[in-house]
Amino acid sequence: MEASKISCLQVDEQLDSVQFSLTNVVERYVIDEPPEDAQAVLKRQPSIDNLLGHFRQHLQERSAHHLGHPLSQKLDVGPLAQFQHFHINNIGDPFVESNYGIHSRQFVYAVLDWFAHLWEIPKDQYWGYVTNGGSEGNYNGLLVGELYPEGIIYASRDSHYSIFKAAKMYRVQCIKIDTSFSGQMRYDHFRTKLLENARRPAIVNVNIGTTVKGAIDDLDEIISTLENCGFRDRFYIHCDGALAGLMLPFIKQAPKLTFIKPIGSISVSGHKKIGISAFMNSKRTIVVFERPKDEVFVQKWQLACAGNIAHVVVMPHVSFEMLGIFVEELAEKRYALLQDKEFSIPCVAMDIGQENCLCKLHENIRSSL
Repeated sequence: MEASKISCLQVDEQLDSVQFSLTNVVERYVIDEPPEDAQAVLKRQPSIDNLLGHFRQHLQERSAHHLGHPLSQKLDVGPLAQFQHFHINNIGDPFVESNYGIHSRQFVYAVLDWFAHLWEIPKDQYWGYVTNGGSEGNYNGLLVGELYPEGIIYASRDSHYSIFKAAKMYRVQCIKIDTSFSGQMRYDHFRTKLLENARRPAIVNVNIGTTVKGAIDDLDEIISTLENCGFRDRFYIHCDGALAGLMLPFIKQAPKLTFIKPIGSISVSGHKKIGISAFMNSKRTIVVFERPKDEVFVQKWQLACAGNIAHVVVMPHVSFEMLGIFVEELAEKRYALLQDKEFSIPCVAMDIGQENCLCKLHENIRSSL
């Protein structure tokens, strides 16, 4: 099957802008009706095996060039293979017994109790469940926030797109709060917006690791700002801990994430940490840099991009060899681009700070100091 080109609809993370582009996509398969003749079915088996073999090779190649998204590929699911023949379904509320007996709720309870202990909330005072992903966790957390039907959702511009999608799904007004170049919420702007809407309750999304930069909002500062603006008993806080919610409790001197503080919900992703070793590194796992101009290179390494910046996420499966190949290719692309006299380095000072921006303006400023 040949790769086809299609018109691709691209939406930015904040759902603010949309653009169309022509892009290469993986082969689009067509499902044929199975033949009625059993002998003909057997004859098709080699082609099916060949198709699945090619798909496996495709996944192996893509996994070898995966740097832009926070998921760990260093995991062994072998012990779970014995359960693949069962139709396990955890349908419904995990705390309400179902007449569907093929489930894994006993493990769900254990997972929830573990996190309840980690985040300091008694077993008889919480509700939760294991979702299909971080977005679903955010949807549910913000839905609980609708205990304030007249509330306004406040979220930093660097928040995950699912936050803004949830606001649209629930038809709730959402105010985007400006961020610093590090990706953290600007608390002066947050205060201004709270005071402008002082009569309506606040539903606040707190980022425990933003999507692009890994920034962590200051939970204590947000709570203090809410109380100082007169929202003492009229706010709900959801913490999006998809990226760093599972790491923060184990990092010395890190801000504490706990239900002892007046927060309503926390969502966290397991697939970003499964397979990680016990070693703790004081450095962040996300490295942000100027977005490469070569889109083929961006697609090859599956880089996550936002505006003029891109990032790599150093997860457990990322080796020194893999990083070395990536950096070498990036340097080659960069060198070739700089040979073009018409090329001008874009300004990314607003994204990563003036001291890290290589545009002419900030290069000249540094040279004059």
